[in-house]
Amino acid sequence: MVMPISTGGEHDAAEEEPLLSKKQQQRRDGDDDDDFHGAAFAGAVFNLSTTIVGAGIMALPATMKVLGLVPGLVLIVLAAWLTEASIELLVRFSRAAGATSYGRVMGDAFGKLGKGFLQACVVVNNVGIMVVYMIIIGDVLSGTSASGVHHHGVIEGWFGENRWNGRFAILTITTLGVFTPLACFRHIDSLRYTSAISVALAVVFVVLTAGVASLKLVRGQIPMPKLFPDVHDWSSIWRLFTAAPVLVTAYICHYNVHPIDNELKDSSQIRPIVRTSLLLCSAVYITTSFFGFLLFGESTLDDVLANFDSNLGIPYSSLFNDAVRVSYVLHLMLVFPIVFHALRLNMDGLLFPSARPLSCDNRRFGVLTGALLAVIFLAANFIPNIWDAFQFTGATASVSVAYIFPAAIVLRDRHGIAKKKDKLLAVFMIVLAVVSNAVAVYSDACS
Repeated sequence: MVMPISTGGEHDAAEEEPLLSKKQQQRRDGDDDDDFHGAAFAGAVFNLSTTIVGAGIMALPATMKVLGLVPGLVLIVLAAWLTEASIELLVRFSRAAGATSYGRVMGDAFGKLGKGFLQACVVVNNVGIMVVYMIIIGDVLSGTSASGVHHHGVIEGWFGENRWNGRFAILTITTLGVFTPLACFRHIDSLRYTSAISVALAVVFVVLTAGVASLKLVRGQIPMPKLFPDVHDWSSIWRLFTAAPVLVTAYICHYNVHPIDNELKDSSQIRPIVRTSLLLCSAVYITTSFFGFLLFGESTLDDVLANFDSNLGIPYSSLFNDAVRVSYVLHLMLVFPIVFHALRLNMDGLLFPSARPLSCDNRRFGVLTGALLAVIFLAANFIPNIWDAFQFTGATASVSVAYIFPAAIVLRDRHGIAKKKDKLLAVFMIVLAVVSNAVAVYSDACS
């Protein structure tokens, strides 16, 4: 997504080109292609929503177990509001700076150091997110063990334990057969159809989970859920803050706002696109958090999908289990290329700041794609669970990309457009992000 910010010289054109949409590049080069006339509103909403609704949804029911339903749902809404506010600031200051990427507006405010720091954070965040995707896929398809209990995977349940359906084999097949071909698309708008399918699959997951929980609730098979956290000592208080990185990671999409904006037919649509996407995703998150925790209560695992391996106490339980898990695994497979798109461009910007555009260098494109997929694959085989991955990325890179950097751009205010309320909001976001996530890291380290 983000490439180096040009500061003048012979590499300006080469550095800027990947930041432009296909349509913009064609206009500049005098090569108009009738096959692409700019992205439409619906496609942009699907792409941004797919960026948002990834693996974070799977850890949200576990945050309800930590926080209780009432504070948990309130914080989901608060996180959505802060995300919308931070993106609005980011877009407004990008317009003032004439920047076509997150990296360029950071460079406008803080120079090359700011741009490089942002790119590094996007790389760390996106690698962490995609590692989580692979962990979930491995958990769901090949099984996982938690607290001494083994939760069977879908394929493991169908065919029993075999060498070909073990975790390593499943992730190898998925990486080579699904992720690699999808990662080869060079323009984000090319993924609009897979994004639409992924959003539909996420909705299927939500509907099935809500349906099962509602049926059990009507039958009186579900006890009263915990509404507020169980706070009895300092350790339990510190533990509440471990939910903060998960909530930050759940809504992060800032790194794909500019690529989507650049490819729109009408760039003024970006704000309603952001609001529509956040509204859709908030509805999905609230529904999943409520019904997921309602369904499993204190037995809710860090990855709630792993809970769907036992008898749900309803007719055709195994069928519902498999439908829920398979639908969301397919969703994650289609989310992967959206996140990978930004990762590859940011990594290229860090490693090859003066090279010609990545889209024009097949060898560099292929090597970088293969290397990043290999790193993500290996990490997913050695990181134990998604809560550990969320704690690391959410408390460091994610919170910087989502809140700290947009707020810092506002406070820097190189173009003198920040209002008093903008600066107050920026200070609030920085203080909230730093304090809550610092406590989360401390609490997680102590536990």
